Amino acid sequence: MDRITEEISHFIGLFHTIVEDARVRESYTDFSYLVAKDHVPVHPLWHADFDASYDLLGFDPNVRYKAPGDVMPVLPPSYVFEGHFHPAPVFEGGHARFADVLDEDPAIRVGHAKAIFEIDPPGSIANYIIQAASLVDDDYFSVGGNGLRFSPEAVDNADYLHKAEDVLSASPIGEHEIPGSSAELIAVIQSMTAELEALVTASEEVSDDFVLQSETIAGVYVNGELVDEAPKLEDFHKFDKPDDTPETEDGPKSNAVISPDGSIKIQNSVEVEAGGNTTVNNAVVQNLWVGAKVTAAVGDHVEINAVIQVNAVWDTDAITDAVKTWTQESQPNEIYNIATFERTDPIGDDGAAQTAKGGFPSAWAVAEIQGDLIITNWLQQYIFMSDSDIGVLSSSGVTTSVMAGGNLSTNQVSIFEIGAAYDLIIVGGSIYDANIIQQTNILFDNDVVGAVSNFATTGAGTIASSGNLLWNHAHIQNIGSADRFDTLPSAYLDTAQDMAAGNMSLSNGVLQDPAFAGLAGLRVLYVHGDLVNTQYIKQVSIMGDNDQIALAMNAVAPQPGADWSVSTGGNALINNAAILDLDSIGKTYVGGGQYSQETLFQAGLVTDQPELAACDPDALVNEAIAFLDNSMLGDDVQETSTPISSGHDHYDQGDGLQHMLG
Repeated sequence: MDRITEEISHFIGLFHTIVEDARVRESYTDFSYLVAKDHVPVHPLWHADFDASYDLLGFDPNVRYKAPGDVMPVLPPSYVFEGHFHPAPVFEGGHARFADVLDEDPAIRVGHAKAIFEIDPPGSIANYIIQAASLVDDDYFSVGGNGLRFSPEAVDNADYLHKAEDVLSASPIGEHEIPGSSAELIAVIQSMTAELEALVTASEEVSDDFVLQSETIAGVYVNGELVDEAPKLEDFHKFDKPDDTPETEDGPKSNAVISPDGSIKIQNSVEVEAGGNTTVNNAVVQNLWVGAKVTAAVGDHVEINAVIQVNAVWDTDAITDAVKTWTQESQPNEIYNIATFERTDPIGDDGAAQTAKGGFPSAWAVAEIQGDLIITNWLQQYIFMSDSDIGVLSSSGVTTSVMAGGNLSTNQVSIFEIGAAYDLIIVGGSIYDANIIQQTNILFDNDVVGAVSNFATTGAGTIASSGNLLWNHAHIQNIGSADRFDTLPSAYLDTAQDMAAGNMSLSNGVLQDPAFAGLAGLRVLYVHGDLVNTQYIKQVSIMGDNDQIALAMNAVAPQPGADWSVSTGGNALINNAAILDLDSIGKTYVGGGQYSQETLFQAGLVTDQPELAACDPDALVNEAIAFLDNSMLGDDVQETSTPISSGHDHYDQGDGLQHMLG
């Protein structure tokens, strides 16, 4: 045979050999148990009369029948996290209890044993995420052949941050260090609770702030007013901008028009977009890590839900009187603080109906956690953007378009946690539950649009310097009724104390809780320490868009008939945050104190204090103007200017957006 056929034959033979060895091994194992061993003692067996008076009829999928031998050892299942072994339950008088471990014949207990299922405990989970985005796009441009260099004092970004610190420091919730343990988490929750309690007293001195604090808050609040429905972002801001070069049926739109007589007319216009920036912080947390029909805490239960929203705007513009004939697109700034508090009760009125559905559970399994159970999502999002442009514009008789804004910066986080559901959760310590959303938008949009002394226009013109959008939207939804709390019954307290001592048994009073009616067995989670559930989202956006624009004429061939469009506003600062938190599917028993607090704080700060704006924008522009070529100037203009060296660094650039002249 050939080489390949020979190799295949060897492989097949080897395979058959392995199979036969396996069969022999299996047969030998069974045979070895029948061989008498001299060193194995032989014990006499108890023989009992066996009478099978009834035949098994039908099929029950929940019953596994296997004829027992003369002796059947009972191996108790290991269904506890710490590896505890517990005997099978014994039923006496219709009630369940765990039998003591006795030196009895195991065969006596076989007929009374119930099947015990095995469960695992959930682990602690913690996510600490910090996102920070920084963008600086401070452009300088000079277009239109004006022969000028505009050199005002540039805006220092440190000024933005200094004023932003003042706004952030005035927040009802101070800056907290990131907690690294359950003890630190509890300390932060307690500190925030005290700060929110003090907020009500402090807000009485500031009438512009809206503060609402109660045990429960429900509904949608927009800028301090309760409304039926929250506004939608897409009605106020579009992320998809139209095409800059729209096409017609004959192709792209042209800036030149050919007349019937053959003459060509070029569209004479100047357009500048120095704003239109967007920042977006978006965070969604869905916490469904652990929940139960009944939750019992030996200690306290502390729950706080809070939304803190602040919008701050500095928007004082200085616009030259030289453009008073232009269309003033004075769109106001739109400021929105939107907060939604919502609760979902998964049981509703079905709990009472369950009592009549059948008996109570007769078996249970316990998952045990030594220490604390921590469920934490700590998210912080920061955006800093600077787009303070400096430019001088003039028309050279053609279409001129300058795009110095339109920046976009985003932070995005989405967390979805699914854990385990239990019938009963017993916490030996306390329960701390906190959902907090803190949102801040800070905008500096103090623009200066001034004109050089000989500037004049006869064409159409539009100018827009505001029209900004500041948007905070927060949504907190809790799964669990607000009135689910009750005093811890003595049966639950006794059970918790037994479990703390290592006896993982359930008392009869716990098993007969109406919430467990109709269940065959209970899935129980026992936590020796505290249950700490913290969802915290902090979002901060800071934008500086202080533009300084100088309007001038072409130095060689002035074009007063040009059309103008100047836009220095239209920025959008957007914060979106949502928390879905599973508290309880049913009842919550508390052995200590029960504290619930929900707080809403909404503030809008709009200042009219000038930052960069001068009393006379034309004076500011003319003081900061220098000429690149003195031969291009007339005597009347030369008197109000300051000539400088005409080195190569001072010549106009064809594309000056990415160059800083001078």
